[in-house]
Amino acid sequence: MAFIKRYKQNFLFLRATFLVLVGVLWIFSSCTKDTVDTSPDIKLAFSNDTILFDTVFTSLGSATHRLMVYNPSSSKIIISDIRLEKGTASPFRINIDGEATFDGKDVEIRGNDSLFIFARVTIDPNDATTPFVVEDQLLFTINGNQQVVKLVAWGKNAYYILADHHPEGFPAYKIIADSLQNVVWKNDKPIVIYGFAVVNSYGSLTIDAGTKIYFHKNSGLWIYSDGQLTVSGTQSQPVIFQGDRLEQDYADLPGQWDRIWIMEGRKGYDDKIENAIIKNSFIGIQAESFFHKNENRLLLNNVQIYNTNGASILSKNYTIDAQNLVAANSGGYCLALTGGGDYQFLQSTLANYWTYSIRNAPTVILTNYLKDTNDLPIPYPMHFFLGNSIIYGYNENEFETSMVSGADSSYLLDHCLVKTTLRMDNPDYFRSIIKNKDPKFLDLETNDYRIDTLSPAIGAGDPAIGAKVPLDILGNPRGQTPDLGAYQFIPGQSEKSK
Repeated sequence: MAFIKRYKQNFLFLRATFLVLVGVLWIFSSCTKDTVDTSPDIKLAFSNDTILFDTVFTSLGSATHRLMVYNPSSSKIIISDIRLEKGTASPFRINIDGEATFDGKDVEIRGNDSLFIFARVTIDPNDATTPFVVEDQLLFTINGNQQVVKLVAWGKNAYYILADHHPEGFPAYKIIADSLQNVVWKNDKPIVIYGFAVVNSYGSLTIDAGTKIYFHKNSGLWIYSDGQLTVSGTQSQPVIFQGDRLEQDYADLPGQWDRIWIMEGRKGYDDKIENAIIKNSFIGIQAESFFHKNENRLLLNNVQIYNTNGASILSKNYTIDAQNLVAANSGGYCLALTGGGDYQFLQSTLANYWTYSIRNAPTVILTNYLKDTNDLPIPYPMHFFLGNSIIYGYNENEFETSMVSGADSSYLLDHCLVKTTLRMDNPDYFRSIIKNKDPKFLDLETNDYRIDTLSPAIGAGDPAIGAKVPLDILGNPRGQTPDLGAYQFIPGQSEKSK
């Protein structure tokens, strides 16, 4: 019993000693952390020595950039001053640990810890039409020494279209061309759109070559019933439609803006889009008859549509004539031609290599009906012709139709390369089809849909169809042996430029 008693006493003594030591170490550690390192040799470390902002539009601000400030000491440090060199006159704004300021005082960082600083920039407009640079410096003063992080941003002036109508249940919009008014968008400055820019009935919009249009989130261009759109790009100066985020991370990100929405028009007043690039939207072009039967055409010549969440082209009972069309990488369809209509697509490349999510939709879908309120199909005439073209992608079947009886309907794929599980031996619908052979596009990651030396699309086109579109999307002649798709193979072509 005496042995057990001595054992318990020793155990209790050892435990008490251990707890005392732990307490002493904790107190020492706490004192060390609370001790301020005042050495003049202390140097802060930064995640970047320069915060670089990509081109931003004047007066609309930029994305937020983060700077991490590290304390290399095991003791606490106090940064006596963190400030923008230009103070309140600076185009930059900073936020230090949740507090917006131009000048932060006595900012503490515990030993071996870090601090977050967030920076934004807003650039005031001036008279320049070319990009210009604005700069400032973020100054850190610690223990009598100063360290610097540079802030650099390129600004670009623009014309701004801001929605001034906010009807319930409809997108916010601004009428930019009213009835009987013709408006011209020139290329001297970019155009930035918040909401929908609307061309009203009997109004018209012409967009000059080289014009760049940038849309904010959920924004778009809306050609209202009986309005008219003319996009007059050239091969050297295409018209570009894209989102308003200019950082590199957004260069190919889908769904940044809504769509170009074209409603039915009047006979003799065709809508025309020529030499244009439409990218990173929800839907590229939506063309539909809404209030009355469509009497005009949508003409597409040398148009490229990339990276859409929903569809590159969505139509409802419309008339579209397209040549040298490239529609690629959609979360849904590249062509969704629904509710009937009259369509002719020549020398087109329809390629769907979507990688952002699972895609169940085919690249091309044709239907000759719309559904009523009881979900029953109402048939409409449908006529579709696709010539000297490519339909390809990751799915096993990239071409589908859904037709009902009761309306005059037909479709024909003539001299096409198609990824499909369907039989294509009925000459009423399919002629000279190349099935399931990789077209060998040059570079899918950069949306370069030219074909390379070993492509089965080379020389596989019908000369009669090629003669209707004698130049490819880059202006190269097709001659007597046209290739399939929007691009004619050119020996020795560079794989790095489009």
